Amino acid sequence: MTERLYYHDPFLYEFDGEITEVVPAAEINGRHGVFLDRTAFYPTSGGQIHDTGWISPAANTASSKLRVAEVAEVEDGRVVHYIEADKPPERGTRIRGWIEPARRRDHMQQHSGQHVLSAAFVRLFNVPTVSFHMGEDYCSIDLDAPSLSSEQVEQAELLANQIVQENRPVEIKFVSQEEAQGLGLRKVPRGDKEELRLIDIQDFDLSACGGTHVRGTGQIGCILLRKTEKVRQGWRVEFVCGQRAVTTARRDYATLAEAAGLFSAHIWDVPQQVRKSLDETRSVRKSGEHLLEELAELRAAKLLADTAPTNGRKVVVRVESERELGFIRLLAQKLTRLEGNVIALLGATSGPALLVFAQSKGLPFDMGALLKEALAKLGGRGGGSKDMAQGGAPRTEGLEAVLAEAAVRLRE
Repeated sequence: MTERLYYHDPFLYEFDGEITEVVPAAEINGRHGVFLDRTAFYPTSGGQIHDTGWISPAANTASSKLRVAEVAEVEDGRVVHYIEADKPPERGTRIRGWIEPARRRDHMQQHSGQHVLSAAFVRLFNVPTVSFHMGEDYCSIDLDAPSLSSEQVEQAELLANQIVQENRPVEIKFVSQEEAQGLGLRKVPRGDKEELRLIDIQDFDLSACGGTHVRGTGQIGCILLRKTEKVRQGWRVEFVCGQRAVTTARRDYATLAEAAGLFSAHIWDVPQQVRKSLDETRSVRKSGEHLLEELAELRAAKLLADTAPTNGRKVVVRVESERELGFIRLLAQKLTRLEGNVIALLGATSGPALLVFAQSKGLPFDMGALLKEALAKLGGRGGGSKDMAQGGAPRTEGLEAVLAEAAVRLRE
């Protein structure tokens, strides 16, 4: 069992210890692992991600620092430290450890902020938190709630930040399972641990937790709720605290300011300008679709006029060099609907070869089967119904010959 120094002092950034075991480079991350008799490094657990930092043989701390890149918890209660080193120190080596302070402070802000936020949702709406996740950029809680309104989110954020501003003391307490039953914990943990570690936010929240936390809620800085989304077990709320909140707000402002500059507007007018641009884009798209349809109809009429019937039907063969699949499909539809007894064998070569085969309703051929045969010769794939099929091939060489061959069969 590793003695966990952060349990009692989350602000402990340096410590001494001894290597009790060395494990070879792990397959999961390619790094050597060392176990210590005592550590201030927090391992990934309880939704909180691990600390990073350095360890060094105590006799030579200045020149032999080894990077601790990951910290994990194993089933027997020990903590393994994965280090970046070609050769790890030997078992029994005394070491000096340093926690990366900025990362530790960030994690304390996020985790303490989560306790405050979860308690706010319980106090205001009796909505419990069922899980917590801390990422590198943002954190999230999953709430057991059938619905969650924007007004509820804003109220919870407001209450949480009021608790931050009051700078309420945050204390660590250790109690037995029996004692915990009568203390009014926000959530009584499962498990068979004889002793529980409690995080007590004065007169606001009391929860069992093994994570690192601030000494006063004022050290959280602020709590900013970002995004809500429906998930399988309720609602997920993303948030950031402290310096992350400042960094996020600065990035958001810079993004809005840049967008406002593009519109020559104030940042508060950006949503209105975006809606206006979207409306204009939709209008232009509709006009373009209408013009494209007119062009396809005119092209189809001319092609039909220029095509002589054979055995009572017209077989139109055409390769468009600068058209997309949408236009080719539209042209095929126009050809087969403007007149009866029409077969369209169309291709496009603006990129990879595109093919559309279509026939007027009532004709006996199978366009899907015919297309597959043609594409097989070009190394492509496709399919469709009896009256219309489409597909593509990686190369355009031989496309015209394949269409001509199919046309000969249909004219027989």
